[in-house]
Amino acid sequence: MNGSNVDIDWESARRANQENWEDRVPVHTEAYGLAAFDDPAHLSDVVRDDLATMTSFLPADGLSGLDLCHLQCHIGTDTVSLARAGATVTGVDFSPSALRAATDLAARLGIDATWVQTDVLDARAAVTGDFDVVYTSIGTISWLDDLDRWAAQIVQLLRPSGMFFIRDGHPALYALDEDADTLTTRYSYFATGRAQQWDDDSTYAGDGRIDHARTYEWPHPLSEILGALLRAGLRLVHFDEGRTLPWRFSDRMVEVSGGYAWPEAERDLIPCTYTIIARVDEGGATGDA
Repeated sequence: MNGSNVDIDWESARRANQENWEDRVPVHTEAYGLAAFDDPAHLSDVVRDDLATMTSFLPADGLSGLDLCHLQCHIGTDTVSLARAGATVTGVDFSPSALRAATDLAARLGIDATWVQTDVLDARAAVTGDFDVVYTSIGTISWLDDLDRWAAQIVQLLRPSGMFFIRDGHPALYALDEDADTLTTRYSYFATGRAQQWDDDSTYAGDGRIDHARTYEWPHPLSEILGALLRAGLRLVHFDEGRTLPWRFSDRMVEVSGGYAWPEAERDLIPCTYTIIARVDEGGATGDA
């Protein structure tokens, strides 16, 4: 891996990223423990953690009866978990292989779900209907170059009383050198207008290798993330930061309840995730794409 800053147009970067995520699908269908979903009570660890936060902002019966759109759903493990929690789900992803895997998983489990192949930045044009909840989690928006366009899709997908939820890797975490022996900043925290180019034939789950190893990501500080959502017309109702991750960002991380964390002596030094819950502002959202 290198993480060098480069100038690249969105379509070229998006094409490289899609090839990479296509390659990840067979690795992840082996590594994600899909057999566990044969238990009708099983939920993904990500959704179990997210529901614990979401519950206070949902009706008394939780997601039951609510329409939910899951952006960047990958192979659908979190989407079917949200369906098991009561939601009527639509999963959105740009990888056709991922959506085939998601379709197969839902069919095997007898879960009714809608799957839409599109870039998240074009979600409103591709997805039918509107939603009580728009959900995304985790490891998502660093793949996007334009957060104002992203936030506009969210607002246009939401009903007037709807809720947006995101939990993602913290941008302060992403600025760290994952290979260093101490917590050392190496990469940009602030947006630079340039992509970070990575060459890595591994993935965060499983031991398989990726043929299309080159990917592009964009740093987004919290100010940019929150600013995009606020400018789109969303009203912040919850924000917090977490000390654990559902994947091992660095080999120095240790396994703990709920995922992975820095060694105990460093655990309070840097956040690993952030969570935002927002609603459409009563004054009306613009959401111009």
